Amino acid sequence: MESTRAYSPQEIWETALGELQVQVSKPNFRTWFSKTSGLSYQDNQFVIGVPNTFAAEYLERNQRSLIEKALTGLTSPHVQVVFRVNGNSNNHSSANSQTALPPPVPNYTRLNPDYTFDSFIEGSANRLARAAALSVAQNPGRSYNPLFIYSGPGLGKTHLIHAIGQDAAARHINVICTSAEQFTNEFVTAVRERSTEDFRNKYRSLGMLLVDDIHFIAGKEQTEESFFHTFNELHNTNRQIIITSDRPPKTMPLLEERLRSRFEWGLIVDIQPPDYETRLAILKSKARQKGINITQDVIELVAREAHSNIRSMEGSLNRVLAYAKLLRVAPTVEIATKALEDIANKELSLADITPTTIVEAVAGSFQLTREALSGRQRDKDTALARRLAMYLIRQETNCSLVQIGQELGNRDAASVTIACKKIATDIDSSPYLKRKIHDIQHQLHPESKSKKPAKSLQD
Repeated sequence: MESTRAYSPQEIWETALGELQVQVSKPNFRTWFSKTSGLSYQDNQFVIGVPNTFAAEYLERNQRSLIEKALTGLTSPHVQVVFRVNGNSNNHSSANSQTALPPPVPNYTRLNPDYTFDSFIEGSANRLARAAALSVAQNPGRSYNPLFIYSGPGLGKTHLIHAIGQDAAARHINVICTSAEQFTNEFVTAVRERSTEDFRNKYRSLGMLLVDDIHFIAGKEQTEESFFHTFNELHNTNRQIIITSDRPPKTMPLLEERLRSRFEWGLIVDIQPPDYETRLAILKSKARQKGINITQDVIELVAREAHSNIRSMEGSLNRVLAYAKLLRVAPTVEIATKALEDIANKELSLADITPTTIVEAVAGSFQLTREALSGRQRDKDTALARRLAMYLIRQETNCSLVQIGQELGNRDAASVTIACKKIATDIDSSPYLKRKIHDIQHQLHPESKSKKPAKSLQD
């Protein structure tokens, strides 16, 4: 641990924030992480300062595992995170403090000012999507309605819909930019609170609707019904609808046919992973945005890495910059190579962990068969084991939600999302579940039982 203490907790935390920044949305990062600080690190306990109890509760409930994962490579594989408000450790009793002010409530219709057409780097892989987005921004309701943009994660579809919304808002068009998950949550709340009329008025009186990740509503009959009527009302009055997804409409088997056909009325465009030249341009743009001088050879090194999406590439750049900052040196090719090798080594160490090995480990832990987890049994133990398998595959591999669902009986991505969120929520309140996960992970990583604490970056 002596080498770790060469760096202050704040320096370690700033390095971790560089990795966290590309794993959560920018609005969430600004709301929950921007005012945090690293207070202390001792005996595997890393203390993070937060502005109020509301931020502490949110991070404890929703981001603890992600934060500990980011800190593991910088401190110890056994690091435990503690949140402190105004110098006091976060606990349940402090949640009732009357002196703490809540952080701003996330506004799901707020457009990200960084996502504009000017800041969107055009290349051969996204040229058609950008042209279509610019066309509907300039002629809403008349060019392509709806505009359906699909791609893998981190390739720019959210950037484009926010850019469209910025242009529309500048012309005083009433815009709502939301996710399909948020639309679903609002609808469920409206039904429960008997305020469906307010919900309808909100979404059917606007001038433009932007919906991210529309595949989330597939299979949710009441939500699909509500969105169907909202879509018809807006489309029939020539108000623009822009939708994004991780797949085209035809590959959403649980989506109602009448919605699928409406999504195909306008224009469907996709975004592919960027080529080398586009990656170079994006990295240069990111460096300019950060106000950092970085040499061409370092940018080329990062760009040559096999990146499936822009978010991963930006994460590599952040890793290089943070590594250089910790060592208090300029980011050279040697420093960049070392930083990226660390990532590659971590990925290689997990190469033998597959969805199949995880499902088998979970099934064995619950004394079930692999076929039971892939089947349709819904008894309590089988359902829990199935959710746990989805959660661990999501944590331990790079599989997409669709791939996870296919591994466990061809379930849809929305079901996987719900299962993972359920497990993440229940972990802290269920010692049984926490112990189960711990035992299964030790089975998957047998070497971790005797592994020495990870060395710091200085080593």
